[in-house]
Amino acid sequence: MRVLITGASGQVGGALLRSLPPGIESHAPTREQLDIGDARALHETVTTFEPELIINAAAYTAVDKAESEPFLTDAINAQAPQHLAEAAHTLDGCRLIQLSTDYVFDGRGSEPYRPADAPHPLSVYGRTKLAGEQAVLEVLGNRAVVLRTAWVYAPQGRNFLLTMLRLMRERGTVRVVADQKGSPTAAFSIARALWRIAGLPRVRGVLHWTDAGVASWYEFARAIADDALEAGLLSRPIEVTPISTADYPTAAHRPANSALETGTSAAQIGITPDHWRHNLRATLADLPRN
Repeated sequence: MRVLITGASGQVGGALLRSLPPGIESHAPTREQLDIGDARALHETVTTFEPELIINAAAYTAVDKAESEPFLTDAINAQAPQHLAEAAHTLDGCRLIQLSTDYVFDGRGSEPYRPADAPHPLSVYGRTKLAGEQAVLEVLGNRAVVLRTAWVYAPQGRNFLLTMLRLMRERGTVRVVADQKGSPTAAFSIARALWRIAGLPRVRGVLHWTDAGVASWYEFARAIADDALEAGLLSRPIEVTPISTADYPTAAHRPANSALETGTSAAQIGITPDHWRHNLRATLADLPRN
């Protein structure tokens, strides 16, 4: 199977390349090789490589900065998926998997969000990711899959895990929001789900995939502190102090509850997510020791 992977230099894109299944011929251009915001370049790449599947893991993910760069965010998160879908539509049978986010929801519900629940994003990031979802589904119909995930982290890139480790080493103490909850999800877990979907042409529409379990950012940070100390990544115990969202104002509004219901999607693709704490420890094991 020929698979085009966009966003290959990102957290999920890197995990996809590290877990490439047998029989996959991949084309994964870097950011320098392919400008995801260039419609003509996207079409040329797709029509030249002629993939049977496109996995779009490229995104503008700087949630707060997006508030001051709405046009750039829209170009990457909304327009680029539409251009990819339009290019895929010209190829017989080409499918597209669009990676999306829990931030398409407003977080006001008390239960995990189901794939069929009505989105209501609070931020530029969430609105543009939703627009990208809608574009690929409208253009490709049954040849499109939208996979929403949440709180992504990996051994490289910019993410909460690496930020916390840096701050913990520098300061010995951190203050972390305790009234926003979701599901921390390792990039390798998302890659596993994506490759599973790649082999299941019958799967279509909107799916949810995160690691199992729900935590607040504070609980996630507390687990990082404890597990990193045990793994030898920290030299001393860290004080983690819970604070409220009001104590840490940001440019973008974030959902208070962005937990996603994954059971239905997991049954569709035939695999079960591991608990987030298990995958956190596995990711920490891949980090270099000081």
